[in-house]
Formats: sequence, structure tokens, C-alpha cells
Amino acid sequence: MQTPSDRHAYPSHWEADVVLRDGGTARIRPITAEDADRLVSFYEQVSDESKYYRFFAPYPRLSAKDVHRFTHHDQVDRVGLAATVGGEFIATVRFDRIDSRGMSASAPADEAEVAFLVQDAHQGRGVASTLLEHIAAVARERGIRRFAAEVLPANTKMIKVFTDAGYQQKRSFEDGVVRLEFDLEPTDRSLAVQRAREQRAEARSVQRLLTPKSVAVIGVGRTPGGVGRSVLRNLREAGFTGRLYAVNSAFDFEEGKGAEVDGVPAYRSVRDIDETVELAVVTVPAERVPQAVAECGEREVPGLVVISAGYAESGPEGRERQRELVRQARSYGTRILGPNAFGVINTSPDVRLNASLAPHPPERGRIGLFTQSGAIGIALLSGLHRRGAGLSTFVSAGNRADVSGNDVLQYWYEDPDTDVALMYLESIGNPRKFTRLARRAASAKPLVVVQGARHSGIAPTGHAVQATRLPHATVSALLRQAGVIRVDTVTEMVDAGLLLAGQPLPSGPRVAILGNSESLGLLTYDACVADGLRPLPPRDLTTGATPGDFRAALAEALSDDTCDAVIVTAIPWVGEDGATGSPEGEELAAALRAAAAGCPAKPIAVVHVELGGLAEALAAATRTRPDAAVPAPGSRGCAHPSRPAGRLPTAEAASEDAPAAPAATTAGNAVPQDRPSPAQPSRIPAYPAAERAVRALAEAVKYAQWRREAREPGKVHEYEDIDESGAARRIGELLAAQGDPRGATLAQDDARELLGRYGIDVRDALPAPDPDAAVAAAHALGYPVALKTTAPHLRHRADLGGVRLDLADEEQLRRAYVELTDAFGKPAELRPVVQAMAPRGVDTVVRAVIDPAAGAVLSFGLAGAASELLGDTGHRLIPVTERDAGSLVRSIRTAPLLFGWRGSAPVDTPALEELLQRVSRLVDDHPEVVAVSLEPVVVAQRGLSVLGASVRLAPPPARDDLGPRALPGY
Repeated sequence: MQTPSDRHAYPSHWEADVVLRDGGTARIRPITAEDADRLVSFYEQVSDESKYYRFFAPYPRLSAKDVHRFTHHDQVDRVGLAATVGGEFIATVRFDRIDSRGMSASAPADEAEVAFLVQDAHQGRGVASTLLEHIAAVARERGIRRFAAEVLPANTKMIKVFTDAGYQQKRSFEDGVVRLEFDLEPTDRSLAVQRAREQRAEARSVQRLLTPKSVAVIGVGRTPGGVGRSVLRNLREAGFTGRLYAVNSAFDFEEGKGAEVDGVPAYRSVRDIDETVELAVVTVPAERVPQAVAECGEREVPGLVVISAGYAESGPEGRERQRELVRQARSYGTRILGPNAFGVINTSPDVRLNASLAPHPPERGRIGLFTQSGAIGIALLSGLHRRGAGLSTFVSAGNRADVSGNDVLQYWYEDPDTDVALMYLESIGNPRKFTRLARRAASAKPLVVVQGARHSGIAPTGHAVQATRLPHATVSALLRQAGVIRVDTVTEMVDAGLLLAGQPLPSGPRVAILGNSESLGLLTYDACVADGLRPLPPRDLTTGATPGDFRAALAEALSDDTCDAVIVTAIPWVGEDGATGSPEGEELAAALRAAAAGCPAKPIAVVHVELGGLAEALAAATRTRPDAAVPAPGSRGCAHPSRPAGRLPTAEAASEDAPAAPAATTAGNAVPQDRPSPAQPSRIPAYPAAERAVRALAEAVKYAQWRREAREPGKVHEYEDIDESGAARRIGELLAAQGDPRGATLAQDDARELLGRYGIDVRDALPAPDPDAAVAAAHALGYPVALKTTAPHLRHRADLGGVRLDLADEEQLRRAYVELTDAFGKPAELRPVVQAMAPRGVDTVVRAVIDPAAGAVLSFGLAGAASELLGDTGHRLIPVTERDAGSLVRSIRTAPLLFGWRGSAPVDTPALEELLQRVSRLVDDHPEVVAVSLEPVVVAQRGLSVLGASVRLAPPPARDDLGPRALPGY
């Protein structure tokens, strides 16, 4: 509840930069008394029709009283927000709490009336729907739970804004006015609408950077050389299809008119260019960038690629310069790639854009590439070029002050020219959003990620978003859950990308191996076993095998129903004249290509050892994609066609603000279905080592399995014995009693009670402050018992002797008590307890925590050294489904101990999976439960026992993904 002293305080946290439907940006902020002139100017530019729709009558101008009323707000009962571009209003929204305006005394205090006004020139950009998201968040913060709006029936655009928002609504018609009422609590529908809008807006903003019809390079030198001149040359040599302009304030055109640089029209300023400029590449020194940005802003240039260095990577002064750069660009509604960027490339024949420092743009292909590092970008471009792989797009974001990998993911999701996405990331600033976007992208096409700086946890100093503090293993596990193919090196990323871009996804892990070297075949077999594949016995064609032998063997393997993929191994062979030569590579490539053409449904990888020309020949060789031409039934080597990457319809729906209908969902994430893509050239990837080919294939197998499971993700189980409402009441009481806004760990009895409401039984542990109390506790619980200390430094440390088990009678218990206190100190320090012995089993640990960056995470591992020393712990995002719980149990390396390792009896893993789901439900239902730790959980052959539990409560952390859309702050 707001106090009188803060009713008029300016709420700066309501300020936000947003991306609109067309990809441009705007700033949303509270309206203040200083905005009177801006409001009047804005209103003058609104058409008479829009004014009529707003006020239900002709209203040509605002009176002084109106201006005062619309610019003076208490920020509690009356709130006004404006969307601005270049500091000027383009739209406004306001709400007035209904009961605070002297209306019906019975009107609820949590209801407000809301109204919009959007400048006609900016209608259709999604401004009103974005303002609705933000004003609704403000209203919820101020205790308002319901909006009401009165709209003229002819104002169909505004009615659509409300009806498409996804909230539960009630509509009525009276006295010629449509009255809409809707609750403001986010729903699955409203979140889906919000995220669909976010995807379209952010994708459009990247599209504008990649598909400009005109480019101005700012900072082109008068003499050859330099960054600006290099970028201009690269644009020209790539054959950019649009208009090019060279800009440099130092140009001297007094000697003649129509000046040019390398055949490109030259100007002193972007302001001097008569035609529209859609993209500006800024290469001037950092101190001159603000002037360039201002000139571009005046000409409404929508996108900037800032290659200039000297920003956050150079220290605190540069970091402030970087913040100012973003502030300045966003004030004009402009998005920035960079600064310190390497540039962008789009190989589409309709664009042919190379606005980068790469002198040799890649060939056209189906791979999208994003890097944060220019140096890594150079290496990846070179590596892909050597392997014969083409790209659809390339984005190097540099310091990533504005446009980020999340934005590019939004673009690739529905880009018809990209089948595989490769990303080199040195920091993940918002794992929660990234995993959400990655899951959706991976459901459409493979996403391969390398995370740099993963062990140091330190992002390069220039990055606007600092690295998450989550352990790398946790981030990696969450990415895997989201369907991301996470590899360790850029070499592995290229290897996997080549296979996924050129071959269908495998339908299983069975691998046929054939080749002309028995040793290389066995090496490949071993690599398959090590990577979890199921290789068939290698087929040795002998060193005398000809290309024709390879062709016949490959066709036979492809038509074999017992294999899902084929690895061909090849070493040089000796011809009839005793010599070897380069033509053998081309001949073998032709043979493999011919065999593959008859049965294109299974992935093929080639391992070559010193075989001249084979890799190059395979890179150049193309064949029809499996879904484009299916051989006639009965033809040799045919199998069921399948599309490797799969591609989705765009996220558009019948209504521009409505989300695409999901085919299946899990934990609130849509998992779309595949659809065949058009026929495209495809290449057989070649690898210089068996391990690299096998690793790439293994990643494809795991990804294909994830895709299959994502279509049937399981469900979040409902348990009849869960007392959700009772737990909510108890949590409220405990929080109120704590009095600490930071939260606190519950007492053991309170933790046991709360967990019990979710069907999680914790075994009693009775305090034993002295030997007599220990004996009394043992008689109450029944022998045999365990005596253990709960001192923090000894808790769960049986290896230190702080736990004595299987005490069968009073004599053993008293002797153990004396030994414990003699070894570790006074009972008051040890805080010993007595607990009934649990059935023998495997000791495990179950934890859940709400991380501000990643959200709620459930973790599982074996107790002791396995998880603490070796880090063998699995992680899943909450809520977990039945399938998630099963995969979490099996994800750790020590999982065989649960399933009967070396003849031991298997334990009750279904009971363990149920416990994981119950903990997940508790944390998901009650975000105030910010941490749960169950340790140890002894899983026996039948059932399990929770021997120790810790629960922490705190006010729930803010959920950025539930709030209105906004760009990261600067």
C-alpha cells in the first residue's frame, strides 16, 4: 500500500525501451507535469477522427484544464504513460481508479478505467498493445486487478487491441458504447500473445538490419585502406543489390559535383542524401560516433552497425560512452548492432549484403551464424569456407549493447533460409529468456551453441550484459533440456553444423560402419560406443576396394532396416599401376553420391585419412533432399523420408496480435510440429578423424531424440493428496511471523509440516541434548536408531564420524553418545538428534532453488562425493513433467547405481521420480518457497526415506518474463 509521502514520487522503474511491431523502438515512461508542451504538440498531430474516438465527441483542442489533468498524476490512483520517439509523444495511455473519482460507492477499489490515444502516423505499429502490457503491469503493482474501457463500436482498432490481449474479458453494449472489462492477472493466453508479439517485433528489428535496400558507410576514407573503405569495398564486391553511399565529413567537393568513392556516391553527411537510408555502418572514431548517430536519427535511419571500437572494452570511460550510445540511438527509435562489431552478412540473392570486415563472404547456404567475438567470427567463417559450407546469415554483435543473440534467435526461428543455427556465446545474461527462446527455436531447427569463458564465469569486459553467476554445468544442463546442442569447441560446432545442415536426422542410435581399413573401422566402432551410439560390426571392404565397391556397400547399408546412420571410412588405395592420385577423391565422392541418391533418408558421414580431394569433392557434391524426391517403392536403398531440421510456418496467426496455435506444450512452451521444407542442395560431410564424425553424429542422435520427445513432453502430474490452499495459508503465516524481508530458513518442525502438505514425509529427528534424552527418543521411535549431529560443519558428513548408525539398544546408544561428544565437543555445539533407521538403499540429494536469472531449477544427484566433488548433478527447469523427472534421474553419470549396478538390487526409482515431481509442484505453486533441500533421501528397493530437510521462504523474486516486454537497460 502506498503511503502519502510516495504517492507523487516519480517511478523511474516504469521507464522502458521497447521494440515495436515494425522493428523500430520507442521509450515508455510516466507522463509528468513538465510534459505539457509535448502533450499539446502530440494532440495537434492526432486526426479529428481519432480524437472523436477518444472523447466520443468533436474535441479539436485540449483546454488548459485538460492539459493539467493529463499531465498531473499521483502515480497511484491516476497514472499516465507515454510512448516517445526522439523525445516526442507518439501515444499515451492512462488509468483512473474508479472509486477514487467519486463514482459508485460500491465500485471495487481494485478496478480502474483505461484509455488510449495513438498518433495516426504510428497506428499499426503495435504501440497500443505494448502500452497496454506496461499500464497493466503498473496497475497490478498499484493493487488494481481489473480494467474497464468504454469504446465506440466504430473504433474497431482499439477494440481489437483489447480483445487480442489474451485476458479473460466480459463485453457489454449500452447507450451506443461497447464496455469491456478484463482481469489483469497474466494467463497462459495473455503470455502467449505477449511472447508472439515479442517474437515478431524482435525478429523484424533484425530483419531490417539484414535486408536493407540502401546502406551508407560512415567514415569512408579519401584514400584506399582503413575500416570504412574496407567495408565499402566488401559491400561492392559482394554485389549488394541496393543503393550504396559513402559518407565522410572531411570530403572536399568544391572542385566538382557528383563526387564518388570507388564508384559510390559520396556525401559529407547522411543528412545530404536525398533518398532513404535503411542501414548505416559506422566506422568513425568513438568520439565522432554521437554526431553520426544524431545525423542518422534525424534522417530516421532504422538500423546501425557500429564497428567503431573504444567503448566498454576500453574501461569505465568507454562503458559510459557505450551507455550513452544506446540511450542516444533508442531515443530515435533505432537499433544498434555493436559497438565493436565485426558486421553482418546476408547471402540471399535478393540482398547479397556483406556489411562486415570479412573480405571473402561465405557462399550461400542454410546455416545461420552468430558470434559475440569478431576474432571467433573470422575463424568460423574461414573454417566453414574450407569445409565447403554456406551460410544464410552471419551476425557478429561485438559488445552486444543492444541487438543480442536473443534477437537473432527470434529472427532465425521463422527465417525460411536458415535450417541450422550456430551460436558462439561468451555470456548469457538472461538464461531464463534464452532457454525459452532456444526451446522454441530448437523445436523448429537445430541450434548448436558453444559457450566461451564458461569456467571463469567472466564475460569480456566490453559486454553490456554480464555473465550469469550460475555454474556452467547448470547452464549446460538447462540448455540441453531446451533442446540446444551444446558443444565445447568451435571445431565441434562446425562439425555438428555440417552434418545437421546437409543430412537428415537419424531415427535412432544404430550405426553401420564400412570402409577400406579394418583398423579405422574398429577405431570408429570404439568412438561410437564411447559416445553412446550402437554401432554394428564394421564391414571391411579391404584396401583393394574400388569406388564401385563403396557404392554397392553404401547402398546396401542404407537399405538395411537395422541401421539408422552410416559412417564411411576411407584411406588411399593403390591403383593398378601402383600409384595413387587426386582423381581417387573425386571418383569416390561420385560413387558415394550416387549411392546416397537412391536412399536419402539416413545420415551419412565420411571419415577420410590423407585421401586427396575427397573432402573438397564431397563439399561440392549435391544431392536431392529426402523430402523433395522420394524414390519409387521397391527401389534399392529406399527408406522412409524425413526432414532433418524441419521448419515451421511463421509465427503469424489469423490475428497479428494472436499467438500461433501450439501443437503441443510443456511447462508453458509451445513445441511446433515439423513441416517439409523445399528441396535444397545437400552435402555429405567429411571429417579428418573418426572421433569428430562420431561426435557430430551422436549430437544429431540426441537432438533427434529430443525432438521426438518434445512432441509428447508428458504432463505435470496432479496429486490428490496435495493441500495447495493450506500450504499457501501456512506460507503466508510463516512469512508474516519472520519479519525479515530477505526471508529465512524454516525451523525443522515448520519445514516438515509444509512439506507434508505436498505428500513429502520427512522422518522425525528428536533432539538429544543429553544421553538420557537420546534414550527416551530412541524408545519413542523404536530401535534400531541413528545418532547424528546437526552442527553445520558436521551435518551430512558421515565420513567424519558425525553419524552413528544401526544402534540396536540403549547400551550401544549411550556408548555412541559418549564417543561422539568426546570426539567433537559439547552436546550444545553438536546439537545431536536421534532418528529411526531407514531401510538400506542409495543415498541421494534433491534440491530446488529459484535463481533470479534462470528461474526455478530442480537438481538431483547422489549424496556425498559423487555430487560434491565430481559435480555429478542433473538439473531441470521447474515445473518438471513426468518425462522430465525420469530423464533427470537418468541424467547423472552415477545413475547405474540406482538400477542394479554389478548385481545389486535396483531401487525404487518410480518413488524417486514422484518425489521430484512433488518438490517441483511445491516450488511452482508457491514462488515464496525459494529453496528446498532434501538430504539425504535414501531410496530403497521399495519406497524411500527423507532423512533431512531444509526449506527457505522469502518474498517471491520478480519474474521478468511475466512482466511487459522491454529491452535490457543500459
